[in-house]
Amino acid sequence: MQLPERFQLEYTDKDGEKKRPVMIHRVCFGSIERFIGILIEHFAGHFPTWLAPVQVKILPISDKYSDYAEKVEAEFNKAGIRVETDHRAEKIGYKIREARNERVPYIVVVGEKEASDGTLSVRCKGEDLGSYKLDAFIDEIKEEIKNKSKRW
Repeated sequence: MQLPERFQLEYTDKDGEKKRPVMIHRVCFGSIERFIGILIEHFAGHFPTWLAPVQVKILPISDKYSDYAEKVEAEFNKAGIRVETDHRAEKIGYKIREARNERVPYIVVVGEKEASDGTLSVRCKGEDLGSYKLDAFIDEIKEEIKNKSKRW
């Protein structure tokens, strides 16, 4: 409402009189939306773990290990870690590639060895971090989230 006055805007109506226009301002994106857009662009979708929408993606090698994957998912959920499990009947290489493209900070692969040992095979940013005990890995991620630090 102030801009027409500040810019001394006027128009001539049908009677020939000069009038001040009323200006209505609407923005599709507000400051929060612009900030989020800048943040996504800055990180190129590679958010730190504490900010990532999905912090851990669990990939069972086959349907035989879905029960173990669900048990692991429940433990992550109990710890307050945002997790998803990919139960699709796809090849593991394809699942890993898709999870990397989704910019998930941690990819957990579970198969026969992990199910029998009670461990996880962990990847971060395409790097294989090796085998972890479930509790140790949960503690490590919780510490990373708490301190807002990042491994990479």
